[in-house]
Amino acid sequence: MSKDKNVKAQEKFGEAVNTGNLEMIRDVVSEKVKDHDPADIQGPGAQGFIDFFGMMRSAFPDFEVEVKNLVTDEDHVCFAYTASGTHKGEFMGVSPTGKQFSVRGMQIGRFEDNKLVERWGATDELGILKQLGVKPV
Repeated sequence: MSKDKNVKAQEKFGEAVNTGNLEMIRDVVSEKVKDHDPADIQGPGAQGFIDFFGMMRSAFPDFEVEVKNLVTDEDHVCFAYTASGTHKGEFMGVSPTGKQFSVRGMQIGRFEDNKLVERWGATDELGILKQLGVKPV
């Protein structure tokens, strides 16, 4: 059943992010993926996700995404999550503070042939900055 295989692909993506073994992302993301909400530093394809999460793990070596609620259909894997980490490297021009953050987010992924081909999502980036003690301009 493709639904189960899509969930397994999303779980592998999550494992890559949480362990830092980011090359695993290539196994589950199409090179033609369309990210509707890319980060500023994020390029195209699987490499874009690898670069983004590499930056996050450099800034927050203990970066972790924990799925709180998961909903699926035949083509989509949607989930609400909590992202957390400790600021030990530069993040968005901010020197390490040693502070921890925990924020919520949501993502919708569309899959074809058990690979992510389209993504929509949002994470509370302002919440991260506020918890690090950064004052918004």
